[in-house]
Amino acid sequence: MRIVIAEDDPLLREGLALLLRAESLDVVATADTADKALEVIDEHKPDVAILDVRMPPTHTDEGIRAAVEARRRRPDLAVLVLSAYVEQTFATELLTGGVSGLGYLLKERVGRVEQFLDALHRVASGGTAIDPEVVAQLFTRSRQDTRLERLSPREREVLTLMAEGLGNSAIAERLFVTDGAVHKHIRSIFAKLDLSPADQVDRRVAAVLHYLENARVRG
Repeated sequence: MRIVIAEDDPLLREGLALLLRAESLDVVATADTADKALEVIDEHKPDVAILDVRMPPTHTDEGIRAAVEARRRRPDLAVLVLSAYVEQTFATELLTGGVSGLGYLLKERVGRVEQFLDALHRVASGGTAIDPEVVAQLFTRSRQDTRLERLSPREREVLTLMAEGLGNSAIAERLFVTDGAVHKHIRSIFAKLDLSPADQVDRRVAAVLHYLENARVRG
């Protein structure tokens, strides 16, 4: 796995590089600005780009803008965005363009090495990894949506775990239920959110984006 790291904090940037190299992962370049990140992504063509949300010169949304632009240039690029705290507008802006190969984690998650590496590998494999705290806050802000109110408590739990990027088997393990039960809950979620019987993956993405976008509008 070839990785580019874009982070303006030198300690975190080098710490991430050391951690990933210790796991036999290939960190091909690092950058301390969003512009430099795009340059090295174009040059090295990594499999994954890890970007901080807030980078110079304004320390607002440069990292998110770079992530969106990098994906525009290379739709197959996996992107893992790191943020110091939950910023729902940035999360939904990144994810609205499609969730395959995308992750949004709080920086504190990096210290939980196994969880961080699991998220990285999931994103690199084309999956999704959204920090549980991001999901929890966005879901709380979405509760006024009339369609979301149709969901049972268990269906809310399933949708929350779907938003974190977990597959059916992982959700079943987390909730101590069978795969069949999870499948039944997901079908019910699709019905209650008025998602037509189309491709299963597309409806799964639509269900997650429905409440993420609703959280952005209401936040």
